[in-house]
Amino acid sequence: MSDIQKEPSMLLQKRLLADHFDALARAPEEGKKVVYTFVPGNLNELVRSFDLLPVLPEINALQSGMRKLSGGYIAEAEKHGHSEDVCTYVKCDIGMLRKGNIGPTGKRLPKPDLLLLSYTGCFTFMKWFELLREEYDCPVAMLHVPYQADGRIDPHQRDYVVQQLRSEVIPKLEQVSGKKFDEERLRSMLRLSAKAEDDLVWVLESARNVPSPIDAYFGGVYYIGPIFSAFRGTPEGIEYYATLRREIEERVAKREGPITPDGQLENERYRLVVEGPPNWTSFREFWHMFYEEDAVVVASTYTKVGGLYDTGFRHDPDHPLETLADYCLGCYTNLGLPARVALLERYIRDYKADGLLINSVKSCNSFSVGQLLMLRELEQRTGVPGAFIESDLVDPRYFSAANIKNRIESYLQMLDQKRQSKVAS
Repeated sequence: MSDIQKEPSMLLQKRLLADHFDALARAPEEGKKVVYTFVPGNLNELVRSFDLLPVLPEINALQSGMRKLSGGYIAEAEKHGHSEDVCTYVKCDIGMLRKGNIGPTGKRLPKPDLLLLSYTGCFTFMKWFELLREEYDCPVAMLHVPYQADGRIDPHQRDYVVQQLRSEVIPKLEQVSGKKFDEERLRSMLRLSAKAEDDLVWVLESARNVPSPIDAYFGGVYYIGPIFSAFRGTPEGIEYYATLRREIEERVAKREGPITPDGQLENERYRLVVEGPPNWTSFREFWHMFYEEDAVVVASTYTKVGGLYDTGFRHDPDHPLETLADYCLGCYTNLGLPARVALLERYIRDYKADGLLINSVKSCNSFSVGQLLMLRELEQRTGVPGAFIESDLVDPRYFSAANIKNRIESYLQMLDQKRQSKVAS
């Protein structure tokens, strides 16, 4: 394959992430403190308001997968007794730690000064941090986020999370940083978050256009990178999303399709909604299976795992702790199955999708549980046919390229047959 075609926003994002990992590598010698935390429900604005730097283990794992290193890290973790059935993000992270904790830029990541667990629907996160707690001698803070079983945030749930922020999380951040909580600084960061979130939602909703100017799954994982990792609440985040929006506005005006690794997609034949995370170890090959068939993903649930903004949520600087609570409560992995089905149904209808594809990930129960039930329910509600494929997050042993390619091609052929039947009738 040729070198991937990169847009200005992708180059900007690459620079931002490289600068962040360089800052992490320098942190010990510069006397800066770091906080290990997770993407769903991350408290980036609060962490940065104390001048602490975030480290996100899932980001390290997926980067290792894309760099073809995760297989070795997983083998290292399994050599130390971790089961094949354990989340491969966890095993990749533990294996990376055992191999020297070298980050994506080739530099060592610092040890955590605080382990901050924001529990949002994934029980594995708790076990993951138990493993990290055994490795590192540092304080631990846990923010327990109630599950949205009824698809709504109740006042008592919000109050419960805010109380933990005040009594558990903020005191630990003060202890580690040596600084007092500055609510006004937090408010200023939340204002920046809301602006970046506006631009991100505009970009994601641009896929309602025909043709779609973006791929909201494969391209979407680049779009969500800064806001789901270290740059929500920062001027750099504002710059990135403003740049990205200008690019997409230009493509919309020209009625252009999305940019793929091999250039612009010229002919949109299929519009798909995708449920589930992508496979990172064969990410480009996986993407190629879609765009070689002129299939565009117009909406996806994975791009909501670190924040569900397209249903109206924005960080609110006038209610800083309450809005952090609502953000954590509203992450996709914290939603019950009825709420997930309703969201997917809206995507199928609003984005004029031809089909729904589920990528069931072997080692990720937070996404995979109930997916077949969801598929059948959505087929009944919308009349749009679904398809089901299986892979894994970062374990190369569970990506069968020939099998997945065959299933995708067969599914798209079936969509063509249904179109022809409609025309004939």
